Amino acid sequence: MSFSATNSPPPVDPYQQAPPQAAAVQPSPDFAKQPLTSRPLTSLRPPGSLAAALTVLLSLCGLYALLMAGTGLYAGAVLRAGSYPGAGAEDGNTLPDTLMALTGLLEIPILIATAAVFVTWFHRVHHNARILGQDAVTRSGAWAIGGWFVPFAFLRIPYKMAKEIWTASLQRGPDGAYRHVSTAPITAWWLVWITALLASRVYDTLYGRATDADGLATAATAAAVYGVVLLAASALAIRFVRGLTALQITKGAEGPYAAE
Repeated sequence: MSFSATNSPPPVDPYQQAPPQAAAVQPSPDFAKQPLTSRPLTSLRPPGSLAAALTVLLSLCGLYALLMAGTGLYAGAVLRAGSYPGAGAEDGNTLPDTLMALTGLLEIPILIATAAVFVTWFHRVHHNARILGQDAVTRSGAWAIGGWFVPFAFLRIPYKMAKEIWTASLQRGPDGAYRHVSTAPITAWWLVWITALLASRVYDTLYGRATDADGLATAATAAAVYGVVLLAASALAIRFVRGLTALQITKGAEGPYAAE
């Protein structure tokens, strides 16, 4: 239906409609000034399957993080107890050496697979955001992928884009008023994820420099810290992915106005 008072309303976007429960309610003036996209809703790309796959991979990251933390705690304890005096040497073949090496090898395929699916999902929800609320989105779809690979800028660009996508995916109230939904899931995930990147870099540096049992013990402690932070980052990422996906599915199915 049209919100125009004339007898021959102009064509409107399929998305620009009031819900059945609020057919007689006029949107607020502020909402009327904000343009909605002219692209059809059929251009939306369902994010649910990617979100489900990503949830599984992020859960695997969480399990890996537990393994990393447990291995680090165990290796650090036995090395400080003097149980493996030859550990950490270039030709070291002790149990702590083996456990630390195997744990590091497991990280590569898990994180690569998770990163690939995450960026794919992020690109898809950005595409949907440009349809659901293009006035909130300021960057092109290329940045939804490329923004993760720009040195230093990747610490800021994806975060800003995530907040824009979140805003574009929100439904308005039955009267067209803006409805605030906390962006805390985005901020919490982002801060902890950045911390996990730093913790990973510290661990990699210490592990690469370890030449004796004491050095390997220090690296093992860093590994335990990294594992704990990565576990938190994985859990918060799942919360963010599921929350944003739910917002888009709801708005895509029900339209820009919430029923109540």
